[in-house]
Amino acid sequence: MSDDKPRASRTTDAFFGRRKGKTLRPKQAAALDRARRGHLIDLSEPAPADLRDLFSVPVEAVRLEIGFGGGERLHYESGRFAQIGFIGVEPFVNGFAKMAMALDAEDRPNLRLYDDDATWLLDWLPDDSLAGIDLLYPDPWPKKRHWKRRFVNDANLDRFARVLKPGRVFRFASDIDTYVNWTLQHCRRHDAFEWRADGPQHWRTPYDGWPGTRYEAKAIREGRPPAYLTFERI
Repeated sequence: MSDDKPRASRTTDAFFGRRKGKTLRPKQAAALDRARRGHLIDLSEPAPADLRDLFSVPVEAVRLEIGFGGGERLHYESGRFAQIGFIGVEPFVNGFAKMAMALDAEDRPNLRLYDDDATWLLDWLPDDSLAGIDLLYPDPWPKKRHWKRRFVNDANLDRFARVLKPGRVFRFASDIDTYVNWTLQHCRRHDAFEWRADGPQHWRTPYDGWPGTRYEAKAIREGRPPAYLTFERI
């Protein structure tokens, strides 16, 4: 997908900031091109009725991660669960390029990628097609005037509810307490989601098999303990 293509004003650039950072080195640019050719989802084609058909290898179910950053966790997770198909979304070119380099070193046939607005992908997906959605350390847009740009909102929770299979979960992690509270408020008032937590230890404990991230380690060093929220699609 070309970085120069026109972008609709509906939501693009609403939920994420800059799209490019430093100029990519030639090796990164080449890896990025290979990853796009081999893993990128083309929304101009109709979504398959069975989302598992997106993958070149047999998978049992499909999970989505929105905003995978540099891709360290998603690359690890897709290797850990080779029987699961993963879709990762990351509009930031430099983050996408890091994932591309990881795929050059160790490919993941059970991984597909998308490099633009996640709402477009969500609207493309079939009903009840996902076994899980992860939104991990999203941009918190901390200034009150920017809160409308937070990805968690009523419209996007409606999107999650449509594509997420009943009984499966939406996971949200953040070290920003105002965004944690914001997410709790939005999800608890939405009739399709129920917060799964037995007490403080539940949301203070990382998810099973969680490898951690560099951003998370920095937040902990700086005294911002993360919260790990889990909401079931009911």
